[in-house]
Amino acid sequence: MAFQLLLAVFSCVLLLPQPAFGITRHYTLEIKMQNVTRLCHTKSLVSVNGQFPGPKLIAREGDQVLIKVVNQVSNNISIHWHGIRQLRSGWADGPAYITQCPIQTGQSYVYNYTIVGQRGTLWYHAHISWLRSTVYGPLIILPKRGVPYPFAKPHKEVPMIFGEWFNADPEAIIRQATQTGGGPNVSDAYTINGLPGPLYNCSAKDTFRLRVKPGKTYLLRLINAALNDELFFSIANHTVTVVEADAIYVKPFETDTILIAPGQTTNVLLKTKSSYPSASFFMTARPYVTGQGTFDNSTVAGILEYEPPKQAKDAHSRTSIKNLQLFKPILPALNDTNFATKFSNKLRSLNSKSFPANVPLNVDRKFFFTVGLGTNPCNHKNNQTCQGPTNTTMFAASISNISFIMPTKALLQSHYSGQSHGVYSPKFPWSPIVPFNYTGTPPNNTMVSNGTNLMVLPYNTSVELVMQDTSILGAESHPLHLHGFNFFVVGQGFGNFDPNKDPKNFNLADPIERNTVGVPSGGWAAIRFLADNPGVWFMHCHLEVHTSWGLRMAWLVLDGDKPDQKLLPPPADLPKC
Repeated sequence: MAFQLLLAVFSCVLLLPQPAFGITRHYTLEIKMQNVTRLCHTKSLVSVNGQFPGPKLIAREGDQVLIKVVNQVSNNISIHWHGIRQLRSGWADGPAYITQCPIQTGQSYVYNYTIVGQRGTLWYHAHISWLRSTVYGPLIILPKRGVPYPFAKPHKEVPMIFGEWFNADPEAIIRQATQTGGGPNVSDAYTINGLPGPLYNCSAKDTFRLRVKPGKTYLLRLINAALNDELFFSIANHTVTVVEADAIYVKPFETDTILIAPGQTTNVLLKTKSSYPSASFFMTARPYVTGQGTFDNSTVAGILEYEPPKQAKDAHSRTSIKNLQLFKPILPALNDTNFATKFSNKLRSLNSKSFPANVPLNVDRKFFFTVGLGTNPCNHKNNQTCQGPTNTTMFAASISNISFIMPTKALLQSHYSGQSHGVYSPKFPWSPIVPFNYTGTPPNNTMVSNGTNLMVLPYNTSVELVMQDTSILGAESHPLHLHGFNFFVVGQGFGNFDPNKDPKNFNLADPIERNTVGVPSGGWAAIRFLADNPGVWFMHCHLEVHTSWGLRMAWLVLDGDKPDQKLLPPPADLPKC
């Protein structure tokens, strides 16, 4: 009897498609130079496996993922798995000089992490200097086997990743901007899956085409990998249903346009027309602009094409697709903050029994950070004349007026080894040292302070953080990304945050949960999260120019008392500085 029972159990195990706890997936990403031509301009760029964008990586919730990154270029490199929680595995998070030293030329490093309690669309990208302009790709996390989406299964899933194309070398662009103190040159085009599309000169052949069948539903996995621009996106004569943001299911809502900031992902369902429309449709994206600086004022376009019915295929093959009517969408104005606000307010957590919104209701620590631009003095030792706001100042950016200086030793390694003295200060201010009218007339003194400051949190601290935009050098929207955590956006507003009135309107029932939030131009955003992940976690603006200018800081979450509340030891192949 015992043998028969054992045989029955063994037979059931054989029938399982994979272990219930997930499998181990292995990937190798080679960082190598590749010649790529766009806009009739050929250049050698840093690529992933010779592809631009990089290859799609797929895993399931519960899987362990081992990704060997081999550096075959002259640049140092590190890769960030944007949105992955990295529970106790901060060594695999990827921001250079924060959790690891970069991978040097000819070296490799295996990123090792397990996907816990996450499913949806994320992405990966280089996290050093401006290399993420070409080193990026989709990271798709499917639900566990047998677990359905909370919406009807789509006919097909299509990743669409927005990026920017520079004819020049982006590394040279940011190098020059850093030296002169001025704003960097802008991109020459936006791209969809690496293709600029027909609205640019010499680019018609480099157009992303989405071919669909009538009467079907497609899941579009949208990712904004652009360096410096939030984007509006729309498909002519079609509406989409938003079902996910930053790999978190949301209450579905229909829209004809979405807004997506750098770092953010949005999944939408596209239901195609019930019959063949004898037309094609532009899918276009262009920037949402709030700052006063220069920007790439252009539009990327892909084309949505319908597969003709079988009886019309022969006739259709004789009719050039160029002869079909091509509809164009109407995108919001470049500075349409009203649309941006309404869109953001529609995003709510699904908050179902299977996918609850576990918002921290009681808060242990409340913080108030300002985010915005400022200045540093020119380097007079070199008789330097700057191209910043004045010829004696350089552009800078800061959080709570501290412009973050990147260390030369990795913060996590310094903390773990007990050798942090002189590497960073554990005294980041809870609120601005010098309060002022943040969104009113800016102060005369626009200078920032400079330092490598961390905010230290005991394990399991519940946090409320209000991030306030400032009008110094002009108000601007800032997409803030927090590594190592998801957070709940409990409130947003314009003007100066009022600690007495505004919290009364916080949404603690079904706020959107995400990893990157746009702090409104001339306004504020309030988030809550539980610091249940020990390690050092970067927080920064995902407009790369602002990060380069210092709009960044880090949180140090201490170990808890229990073994499963402590940071795992570093891997043997962790790169050294």
